[in-house]
Amino acid sequence: MLKKFEVRNFKNFKDNLTIDFGNIGGYQFSTDCITDNIISKMLIYGKNGTGKTNLGVAVMDIIYSLLDYPIGSLDENIYVNADSNEDYAEFRYTFTFNETDVIYRYSKSSVLDLRDEELIIDGQNIFCCNFIENKFDFNLKNISAESVVIDRYLESLNKNKSSDDLIEKALPFLRWLISNSALTSDSALLRMYDYVGRMSMLTIGGMVLYRSKRMYNSFFGILNEKDELKKFEGFLNLMGVECSLVSKKLPDERYELYFKHKKLIPFYENASSGTLALLNMYRRFFIGKIPSLMYLDEFDAFYHFEMAENLLKYFKLRFPNSQIIFTTHNTNLISNRLLRPDCIFILSRTGKLTSLNNATQRELREGHNLEKMYISGEFEKYE
Repeated sequence: MLKKFEVRNFKNFKDNLTIDFGNIGGYQFSTDCITDNIISKMLIYGKNGTGKTNLGVAVMDIIYSLLDYPIGSLDENIYVNADSNEDYAEFRYTFTFNETDVIYRYSKSSVLDLRDEELIIDGQNIFCCNFIENKFDFNLKNISAESVVIDRYLESLNKNKSSDDLIEKALPFLRWLISNSALTSDSALLRMYDYVGRMSMLTIGGMVLYRSKRMYNSFFGILNEKDELKKFEGFLNLMGVECSLVSKKLPDERYELYFKHKKLIPFYENASSGTLALLNMYRRFFIGKIPSLMYLDEFDAFYHFEMAENLLKYFKLRFPNSQIIFTTHNTNLISNRLLRPDCIFILSRTGKLTSLNNATQRELREGHNLEKMYISGEFEKYE
């Protein structure tokens, strides 16, 4: 699991911002928000423009380092903080797997332009690479990988110094190491690689605004399989969208989804924005591998507060061992009924993240009305 995340000089986060998933309080309620003494269900409240989406992008940055992941339309021109004199951003991830701590730190000038990287496992330095000064320190014996031919990696770096292929020039040593060494199945590095491969972010509002029907065809095809349509229909009904669905394969091999009435109504063209948002969540998180970490940005953007509460509860129940970060500007969700003070955070306009139990001198208890306290200004110092 991800135990701590730190970022500095990325987008609007000029100063260091830390998400400490291991900093838990001694609360005896809403224990389903904690897994193995680590926060697994977190709500980040922030007003418009505080950087909730940017924070999610920062958390997910490691995907581009470890995986051969398409960068899509990511705008590299605003990667580094615009007011900084430095031309790079720093990232630090602390994972824990079976009581083994793995720290991976790196800095970049852009999403693909790696400056340096460092790996530490249980306090032992495994490697440190400085690509700017061309300095390298390898201690692979600490992970029983001393047989790896490091010269091959260094040769590839030298070959690519004159190359215009930015992806090759930015190839992190950690990604190369995992691909070119015979690690044991219980290796912390393989567990880390698997974890990162199952991290996912979804900005609800942004996905709904992008209404390309082609992106749904494969999902509609999955719904045509046994029991899958009933599962999706049940999910919608549970969220308050009362409907019956029909899936059909068309003559041109495409699939179509319909609302079931005397006359079938095409789903995609007639579903509300909120229903399409539910579809996007379902196809992203409920099909395939169980996500390790989900960043649900503006997850309640299209919903009445009751549906937002139901959705949060459903994710907690469906993914008890996954880490989920919900972001919102809906104060109704600031509640001990859903979470607890050490799992609810305020993101300020200055780029500071503070849990509610650290945002007041009071000892917060289960009976406190956290929303009322927020509205009355109890935590305004941290907004």
